[in-house]
Amino acid sequence: MKKFFGTDGIRGVAGQFPLDRTTVFAIGLALGEEMRARGQQAVVIGEDTRESSRWIAATLVQALHRHHVRVEHAGVITTPGIAFLTSGAGIDAGVMISASHNPYQDNGIKIFDHSGYKLPDAEEAAIEQRLEQLLAAGLQAPEIDNTAVVVNHQLRERYLNYLLAAVDHAGFSRLRLVVDCGNGAASALAGDLFQRLGALAEVIHARPDGRNINLGCGALHVETLGEYVVKSGADAGLALDGDADRAILVDAHGHVINGDLIMLAAARELRAQGQLQPATVVGTVMSNLGLQVALSAAGISLERAPVGDKYVLERMLATGALLGGEQSGHVIFRGYATTGDGLLTGLKIFEIMARRGQSLAELVAGFRAFPQQIVNVKVKEKLPLETLPTVVAAIAAAERRFGDRGRVLVRYSGTEKLARVMVEGESEQAVAQEAQTIADALRASLGA
Repeated sequence: MKKFFGTDGIRGVAGQFPLDRTTVFAIGLALGEEMRARGQQAVVIGEDTRESSRWIAATLVQALHRHHVRVEHAGVITTPGIAFLTSGAGIDAGVMISASHNPYQDNGIKIFDHSGYKLPDAEEAAIEQRLEQLLAAGLQAPEIDNTAVVVNHQLRERYLNYLLAAVDHAGFSRLRLVVDCGNGAASALAGDLFQRLGALAEVIHARPDGRNINLGCGALHVETLGEYVVKSGADAGLALDGDADRAILVDAHGHVINGDLIMLAAARELRAQGQLQPATVVGTVMSNLGLQVALSAAGISLERAPVGDKYVLERMLATGALLGGEQSGHVIFRGYATTGDGLLTGLKIFEIMARRGQSLAELVAGFRAFPQQIVNVKVKEKLPLETLPTVVAAIAAAERRFGDRGRVLVRYSGTEKLARVMVEGESEQAVAQEAQTIADALRASLGA
């Protein structure tokens, strides 16, 4: 098990291990060494709106300069923006400083390779090995030099132009939209983007102060957007998280359109246009059974990958699938992007609405979600689940009860000391009961 990298980079409380200054500096040194060993010379860095993002950026830049790596800094930009820029000419790697949907106290470091893909596990392990060596040798970080960070605003413009080129602008002027930036990275982009598209879009929660990222707004609190859409009479709303790699939509009635529903709408359209070859969508083990049923009715199969959009992408590449994503709103349009992109996702769905003249509710008609409950259990340690007899017994009992009309999934979070229990079935009461039984067994075995 990796010590530093989770399912989405290195994450923690800013200023505390593994995001204390010394470890951040060591991360930069390890990355720089790895790049120079591969003959790579340039990296692009971006950050979200957390108050800690700039000092983390400055520390990484100082470390990379030690190995004579050229750094292009895009300033405040989205994670998919960095993935896009990394795949451009003259850039060998990308670094995004963000803890995504976490509160402002947290931060993270996500690394992309020269193709714009998140690093494979083997490369993360190599960086971890060197990182541990540097820390064991008593490395000390230098004083922070904020002058090391020089923002190139043309990089953000390049990303905006890419988004604009990804959709047909016709019909956007007929849409009335609300975009909730979650006071995160999209705050620097969304207003300009939708204005250039000609859409009548009201952008909300786009005034970051370093501490209000994801605070009562954005993709984590989509009910706020739902109320706003209904009150304003808008056609739809788009909610983004802190680094805008995920999107949650709401229809004109304020109903939530999560990643499963977004993939359904997009898959149906791509299938109708003859552009879904193969006729496969990649979801995750968390994707609702209802998605599988609805896709099957449209002649589309559902493949499941482990949780984490990097694993979704790996499965997409293996199967040739062009569309995949997570229930949480990470949706990958592989013909356009190498990672989940909340702004692109919103644009592609709004494009379908404009092209077909249909509401968002109409685009997802026929979907029946199976009742699903997720219970998070704080744990002291992450022991292999198969070594916990009472947990194994509780899971087995639930699986016998549901048969092929339900699912049970228990896994550890990749970024937090949590065990996640997901239970799905036709009866809401049975789902709740089995989820609680398994959660109780986990608490008895590992509870914090």
